Amino acid sequence: MFLITPIAKILQDLTVLTWDFWLTMYNLITPKRRIGHVVPEGHPGFGGQWPEYISPKEGDSRCSCPAINAMANHGILPRDGRNISFTELGKLIRATYNFSPSFCFFVPNFAANMLKKSYRKDTFDLSELDLHNGIEHDGSLLREDSALVPDQGEPHIPFIKELLASATGKDKDGNPLLTPADLSRYSAKRRVDARATNPHFTLSTFHKIFGSSNSSTLLTIFGGRVKDLEPILIEERLPEGWESRIRGRMGLTMTTFNKTVLRVELGINEKKYIAENKQNTLAGPNGDSTTALTAAETAV
Repeated sequence: MFLITPIAKILQDLTVLTWDFWLTMYNLITPKRRIGHVVPEGHPGFGGQWPEYISPKEGDSRCSCPAINAMANHGILPRDGRNISFTELGKLIRATYNFSPSFCFFVPNFAANMLKKSYRKDTFDLSELDLHNGIEHDGSLLREDSALVPDQGEPHIPFIKELLASATGKDKDGNPLLTPADLSRYSAKRRVDARATNPHFTLSTFHKIFGSSNSSTLLTIFGGRVKDLEPILIEERLPEGWESRIRGRMGLTMTTFNKTVLRVELGINEKKYIAENKQNTLAGPNGDSTTALTAAETAV
């Protein structure tokens, strides 16, 4: 078991945040990566050429993060999702999705501490990342709550289709895009619905921010593009020719990312969702919406 002292953790976090700030500044003054060259040459996915996609087999380990599962499904991570080093995970996420080096240290290091493992020495299986109320949390946009479905490695297709169908934005060619407001609205729905259907529902402020971070990845790395998100979220497959929409030289920093996170989180209004859907949403088995809504209203 590996434990980091509180003082060491504070110093480490301050160092990472300072590093991240300067990477953000560097992105502002340097040219962006050229389209078609976001993934480094020599890394799987360079030029949009992703390795063969193979769906997971029985016994393979997967987690609640589609982007990480896609890396295993394409063989960028071990296809069985097992015995992955935290340091290697960060390096591969950076090359695949163009997150910043600071981001790619902070998140795997957080996961290692969550699992009481050494970031530099230990390995993990993907399913271990779904320790409840560690990174995985209730009210997910893409999964049912773990109290209802313990295996968080499987996407819940109805949620995903409903989310993608809620897109109100359009790109210059008229293709549908998810917007921050769309993610805020659907997050409100999922939180209310999960609270009403899961008797063990919990969602701390910390995990609300984590949930909005997941939403923000759809908007930043994936650009909110429904055409790309459909295979990524449903099949956990990277489309041929796809590359990260983040082209900054140092990738997506936490400083930049958190602007989108806050925009999504501050736009979530559960009470508004309840008021707008009181008659036809969260209906009980006899078509009576009052029981479920009363429970949700009381909690909110």
